[in-house]
Amino acid sequence: MADSPAQAVSNETVIWKGSTSQWTHFGYYLFCLLLAVGCGVGAFFAGPLVLIGLVVPLVMWVVRWMLTKSTLYTLTNERLLIAHGILNRREENLELYRVRDYSMDQPFNLRMLGLGNIHMITSDSVTPNVTIRAIPDCERVREALRHSVEAARDRKRVRQMDMDNTDNMTGVDHPGDDLGHHS
Repeated sequence: MADSPAQAVSNETVIWKGSTSQWTHFGYYLFCLLLAVGCGVGAFFAGPLVLIGLVVPLVMWVVRWMLTKSTLYTLTNERLLIAHGILNRREENLELYRVRDYSMDQPFNLRMLGLGNIHMITSDSVTPNVTIRAIPDCERVREALRHSVEAARDRKRVRQMDMDNTDNMTGVDHPGDDLGHHS
């Protein structure tokens, strides 16, 4: 008897859940802070009315913080869910059996903070490339992704075929081909 949709959902387990670290916006937040300090200094010289300018960097800071925090990644044993948006929410689902390749990188600035990025290349038409940026414990998440992708492929009986990109794929020599053989 085939699994019903309700059974399939109940077998889905969350492996990892998180969002991008706010550290990725350090430069932006520093700019907002400098802008606020500038408004404070301007108020000292030009009068307290300039303090109204403090609203601009504060709003900039809060909006960026909310945008980053409102993007939530949920990795289950079957799919990657990406939910984002502050007022309007959008959720993207990437079935793990569609993940063709994945990699992890830790630029120096993120590595100092214990963060890393995971990049995925998929066969999904809506999300052909997915990057989860600046997440903690990146190695563990990558390994969990690797195991989940393989398990999802096995469950769906899906195999990725690697095609060699050569001109002579048949192995048959054609007259006129220069294969490096000299008579």
